[in-house]
Amino acid sequence: MSLAVTLSKTQTGSGIRRYNEIPEVLIVTYQEIVEREQKYLLNTYARYPIAMARGKGVYLYDVEGKRYLDLLSGLGVNALGHAHPRIVKVIRDQSAKVIHLSNLYYNEYQGLLAEKLCVKSGLDRAFFSNSGTEAIEGALKLVRAAGHATGGPEKSMVIALDNSFHGRTMGALALTAQPKYRQDFEPMLEGVRFVPLNDIEALRAAMDDKVCGIVLEPIQGEGGIHVTSPEFLRACREAADQQHAALIFDEIQCGMGRTGQLFAFQHFGVMPDVVCIAKPMAAGLPMGAFLAKEDFAQHISPGKHGTTFGGGPLACRVALEYLAILEDENLLEQVRRVGEYFSQKLRELVDKFDIVVEARGVGAMQALQLSVPGKPVLEGAHANGLLINVTQDTVLRFLPPFLLQEKHVDRGVRILRKQLAALQKEHKKAAKGEAAAVTA
Repeated sequence: MSLAVTLSKTQTGSGIRRYNEIPEVLIVTYQEIVEREQKYLLNTYARYPIAMARGKGVYLYDVEGKRYLDLLSGLGVNALGHAHPRIVKVIRDQSAKVIHLSNLYYNEYQGLLAEKLCVKSGLDRAFFSNSGTEAIEGALKLVRAAGHATGGPEKSMVIALDNSFHGRTMGALALTAQPKYRQDFEPMLEGVRFVPLNDIEALRAAMDDKVCGIVLEPIQGEGGIHVTSPEFLRACREAADQQHAALIFDEIQCGMGRTGQLFAFQHFGVMPDVVCIAKPMAAGLPMGAFLAKEDFAQHISPGKHGTTFGGGPLACRVALEYLAILEDENLLEQVRRVGEYFSQKLRELVDKFDIVVEARGVGAMQALQLSVPGKPVLEGAHANGLLINVTQDTVLRFLPPFLLQEKHVDRGVRILRKQLAALQKEHKKAAKGEAAAVTA
């Protein structure tokens, strides 16, 4: 594999190489990319054997020019697909003016973005961060401060859900009830109680006057695309109100349009006190935020929280353009329409294959639950130009761009059908072999 990288260089009199506008093409092979990363990067990612070079719309292209239908969209980040012309134009324009200003100064876009998000959510104040996990950390600090102010230092407990995933920093990790993420990093932040998803009685048993917040994903993403029931969310709202605690929705993966509504909570009729968002909100630039009701936001004052990069003019302007594109191109309606079509096609796979247990999801957030490990399906999909991923070992997860159309769904499902048929045949053959061995 090779990647053509266009660089421009000249030799100065001193022998130092500088770059100008004279192009020269250098070839970097796939193997060179891999070897360099393996030598110098921290060993944190089990990467797929693909090196991407560029994208356009709902497609990505690897370094050899092979095209892939992208049903993962950068783990939910690239909601507008790749190289959206309006986003490219805004980035070019703003980067020529100013990219970063510290929060010691005002910039013209941060307040505009905060206003738009607050108006659309019904919440009162915004804090901009670099990522989703940083948004969770800020929300935790907020509700702890509010709890201390209203109930003293002991009002610091947080309730979270089993099978949750909230991020990889230490505070967010403490809310993540999956041992595989927590092992090797104990002890966790104290003061977290876990309850099962949709278990109202367990929730009520965990609540007392020491609880300052309930944190949950309305739709668990990394946990396998599990939807929280409206009844459970209403019970959370009631319990939080009774104990003067904050209800925090983590919409880092399921928010900003992925369900067909701008905020996932708008599907359920339950209003949170705090909502954390990130992934697609700046169309690929690193950005997160939490939005909060004034009752809780008032407990953060200058010096209690902050960030260097959060809310810079480039990211905020791009986020404003992202929201404008959602409206101008009517993409939320498209997410709802194509999402229902995708759900229907996935349900047909449940009926066709014994190894497919369940299809679930909302909008551009879908999953197939298998009864067997899904890695062979993923590998076959990649070989046939389809990008998906596997979570919880047996769940095929799909987080496509909002630009997805029915014809793209049909192409993706054709590839999936072929891979599922091969996997089912393999497992039936293995089962017959095991049965014959037992009989013998």
